[in-house]
Amino acid sequence: MAKHETPLLDQLESGPWPSFVSDLKWEAEVRAKNEKGIDYQIPVDVCDDLLGLLELSYKHGRTHWKHGGIVGVFGYGGGIIGRYCDQPDAFPGVAAFHTVRVAQPSGKYYTTKFLTQLMDLWDLRGSGLTNMHGSTGDIILLGTTTPQLEEFFYELTHEMGQDLGGSGSNLRTPADCLGTSRCEFACYDTNDLCYNLTMEYQDELHRPAFPYKFKFKFDGCPNGCVASIARSDISFIGTWKDAIQVDAAEVQAYVDGQTPSNGGAHSGRDWGPFDIVKEVVDLCPSECMKYEGGKLSIDDRECVRCMHCINTMPKALHIGKETGCSMLVGAKAPIVDGAQMGSLLVPFVEVNKEDDYQAIKDVIELIWDYWMEEGKNRERLGELMLRQGFKTLIEKCELDPVPQNVQHPRTNPYIFWKEEEVEGGWDRDINEYRKHHNR
Repeated sequence: MAKHETPLLDQLESGPWPSFVSDLKWEAEVRAKNEKGIDYQIPVDVCDDLLGLLELSYKHGRTHWKHGGIVGVFGYGGGIIGRYCDQPDAFPGVAAFHTVRVAQPSGKYYTTKFLTQLMDLWDLRGSGLTNMHGSTGDIILLGTTTPQLEEFFYELTHEMGQDLGGSGSNLRTPADCLGTSRCEFACYDTNDLCYNLTMEYQDELHRPAFPYKFKFKFDGCPNGCVASIARSDISFIGTWKDAIQVDAAEVQAYVDGQTPSNGGAHSGRDWGPFDIVKEVVDLCPSECMKYEGGKLSIDDRECVRCMHCINTMPKALHIGKETGCSMLVGAKAPIVDGAQMGSLLVPFVEVNKEDDYQAIKDVIELIWDYWMEEGKNRERLGELMLRQGFKTLIEKCELDPVPQNVQHPRTNPYIFWKEEEVEGGWDRDINEYRKHHNR
């Protein structure tokens, strides 16, 4: 029998879709019956009281959670989010309700044994409630008490060989797509790069020393299944330098209707015969494609890697052979200056396992040196870029600017030169011009 009346929450169960309220009620009932005979280490009524507190928040139109400040395990500054409610007498089951972030494996590959172990451990030492996965990427375990944190951490690390994720002003748990392990479009091994950087930067992950949080996310191709371009301080997006591979015979098979477009993904609707001009060529954002005389041609110099043509005709078109990734920086959700998409910093870098990804790490560490020196408290990299200019970041990363770094033509009529660019620079440039043009 539920302890609390929840008429407002009950409305969230009335629609056609699954409801988290139903899940909470189910978990509350399971814990109340305790048919497994689990020796719960936190209050049995944790889920009941969570429902009651949430109902009160809906009734009052404001949250009844307060931030718990710093709470964690010995030696780690990140991984645990302290949380307390402001109504502990009315809802003692959630007087403390700490969230634990657990590092997810690369590509989110699990064994059933691992998941069973984790859920059994969380049933014992937590609320049994999970969020698979949060926006950071981690396994999110919702709700436990302070005395259980060290106990949970010991069993997680010593018995399961798993580590906590990131929280606070540190490197958050890196997240990646399936990459080359499952996807034909992947331009690099996202799983290996994600794992390598996670292991390389353990100190930055678990011991907060940054101005604010910092996220890596890895997309194997421009389809962006992890949405890294919108929600990571450094986004690694797979790309290629050479031409899209074209199989002319397969192109014809699509045109003739022998092969269904979009991998046959039409959700059962009859869209009529495939029209390559209307569905592919005319939808190319850079207008780099033509279909004339039964032949598809692509001006690859103008291709912006949108992936539409490859997604539509995956048997006929494929990514190039000279693959690597682009590095974009500064994406974030709204905090101070609103949401930002990533800005292109490094147009192409080889993702080289043989040299331990050193070229990528060199850029990362230069960015961190700059951000930690110049960033204000709670200022994301993207906000620092807005405040000091993208030009400054390029200089600090010791990169030469290229046309791909330019978002739009300059609109500011004022040009500021450095002293070393002025002293003798103009004469030198004129002499070079004359020499090369025989003037």
